[in-house]
Amino acid sequence: LHERPRLSKFSFVGVKKSEADDLREKIKLIKGKVVTDNLLITTKKKIKDYFIAKKYINAEVQLAQIPDTTLRNSVILKITIDKKEKIKINEIIIHGNTAFKTEKIRRFLKNTKQKTPLNIFSSSQFLESDYNSDKLKVIEKYNEGGYRDAKIIDDTIYVFDETSINIEMTIDEGNKYYFRNITWTGNTKYTIKQLNEILGIKKGDVFDQTTLTTRLYMNPKGSDISSLYLDDGYLFFSVNPVETGVSSDSIDIEMQIYEGKQARVNKITVLGNTKTNDHVILREIRTKPGELFSRADIIRSQREIAQLGYFDPEKLDVNPKPNPQKGTVDIEYIVEEKSSDQIELSGGWGGYGGIVGSLGIMFTNFSARNLFTKGAWRPLPAGDGQRLSIRAQSNGTWFQSYNFSFTEPWLGGKKPTSFSISMYHSIRTNGIKIGEPDRAYFKTTGASVGLGKRLKWPDDYFTLYSQIGYQNYDLGNWSSTFAFSDGSSNTISGTITFARNSIDQPLYARSGAQISLTTQATLPHSLFDGIDDYSGLTSQEIFKWNEFHKWKFKLSWFTSLVGNLVLNTRVQFGFLGRYNNKLAVTPFERFTIGGSGLSGFTLYGTEVVALRGYPDNSLSDRTGSTVFNKYTFELRYPLSLNPSATIYGLGFVEAGNGWNVIDEFSPFEVKRSAGLGVRIFLPMFGLLGFDYGYGFDDIPGISGASKWQPHFIIGYSVD
Repeated sequence: LHERPRLSKFSFVGVKKSEADDLREKIKLIKGKVVTDNLLITTKKKIKDYFIAKKYINAEVQLAQIPDTTLRNSVILKITIDKKEKIKINEIIIHGNTAFKTEKIRRFLKNTKQKTPLNIFSSSQFLESDYNSDKLKVIEKYNEGGYRDAKIIDDTIYVFDETSINIEMTIDEGNKYYFRNITWTGNTKYTIKQLNEILGIKKGDVFDQTTLTTRLYMNPKGSDISSLYLDDGYLFFSVNPVETGVSSDSIDIEMQIYEGKQARVNKITVLGNTKTNDHVILREIRTKPGELFSRADIIRSQREIAQLGYFDPEKLDVNPKPNPQKGTVDIEYIVEEKSSDQIELSGGWGGYGGIVGSLGIMFTNFSARNLFTKGAWRPLPAGDGQRLSIRAQSNGTWFQSYNFSFTEPWLGGKKPTSFSISMYHSIRTNGIKIGEPDRAYFKTTGASVGLGKRLKWPDDYFTLYSQIGYQNYDLGNWSSTFAFSDGSSNTISGTITFARNSIDQPLYARSGAQISLTTQATLPHSLFDGIDDYSGLTSQEIFKWNEFHKWKFKLSWFTSLVGNLVLNTRVQFGFLGRYNNKLAVTPFERFTIGGSGLSGFTLYGTEVVALRGYPDNSLSDRTGSTVFNKYTFELRYPLSLNPSATIYGLGFVEAGNGWNVIDEFSPFEVKRSAGLGVRIFLPMFGLLGFDYGYGFDDIPGISGASKWQPHFIIGYSVD
């Protein structure tokens, strides 16, 4: 008898370091392990499988045992790998097809593509597992076209040359079938006419099992037979389609229904919330104890929970626990917490003052009631869904800004009425110290209080938000290009926003829309001042109390195209008007168009409207525009939906412009741009991004503006 040698170490030959590291994880060889035939066979298979998955299907693996002279009865395992060339598909040949053209069948083979000069987006490399899956997809497409007996009766793979193969496939399509007679049994709640309308399949329609299944069960859009019953409490409902007659080209279907009794919700529980308090989640849930079970309410509840932003939307789940004997159902909502608080530490170009540094913190799940509770500071009181934000910006003596805001989404805890308060102060100077005669400054101080309410009409996706705000602008020795250089101006305004939000989730929306109409207005002070002729007044006297009405419209619409590829269509419009034609439009509250707004602050109370592909504020004059519009089409594709780092790439085309007076407004006289970008959402830092846009149109007075422009995005989204 001879004792088998033990493994002292092993090495790879013929592979990259990264591949060797991956293989070590795969084969899991341990020093001191007995080298058996089974170990060698298993190791070789794991290595070959690794390279086959990477489409090196001809990879060769050699294992050599070399005696280790430093250890008794031990060997070094030398693993030599020759990956060979990846095998590509030269041509896919189809026989027997008449219903679909050969090129269309090739498109059905999603992951099995032949070499073509235009095939730049998909690989022509062959992988047997992909090919087997794609053959099933071909039959699925035939079934959807009415060919339910279609099958692949022969397929052959043979060598074309040293690095490529041909695939030859023969299809037996069979007959094309149609729906003939559809009958219903067991239905008492709804009439046959009502059921047929929901089913939407008529005699003579092409037979498609996929369509039939979708119309009967769990259609994502909700228009199916099951949802008709499940949304009305019939949790124990079932429907079974039975073929009662089949001819050469037609099929009769009998829909056998079991309605059962209506079920009522008994108990609601939430699992997985380690930070957020139960009541914050339960108040968003539409399924209430004692009410009839409703699938639509469960789907809506999942959306509302996702909108909170505290949980991983990809991990949300629901577990109904029915009790047929009692006619009740317990419902478990399963969540997984993710970090939602954000820290901002960033820098941006602030114009004449140079780099502007920002430091901020936002607690999105704050708990004010636990401020004085012992043990609640971990590190801060959390779990009640309140939002607290503190932010400061500065670049020394040139610019400083301080902001504070707090939002309670459920004022009083009984109804979804939000209460918010904010305060802010900023100062912009020419960099000269206080007390110096040439010092110039522009100070802005303000505060606002707002209430928001969820509406039930026109539907319960609508909200109404109202706000009262005060701003004071204080100027000293300021630029002569502004309306006035010394003095102060005040604004007291009311704001009303009527909005609808039906997107499925906030971080990477695939469906739904956001639409809002906002009106901000002051009192028409000039109607009460008793002045008919303003020519003798200075600008500071005229604008001591600002008067204006401001209108903004926004639409953002998400359309799922293929898989996770999403089209986001956006439209914006803004207008700043006056009450008195004898007065100029206020120099405050205007719009500045262009760029990304990375500087993070605005002067004169202006509102930044990003337009990528152009420098910041380049499409408005120095004091801003009084009217603007903007159109955006943006394609998005996720690279990672992990809650610790949500990443997606995007491509965009957009157009927009700003005008000084409404008479000059022309909705299609716009500056156009296009480009690419990426967004990264990190829970602790919020949204980070980079866009590279190209402006197609010249801007008078700004050379090189219509060229490639980089845009950095930190902590906000580009609307």
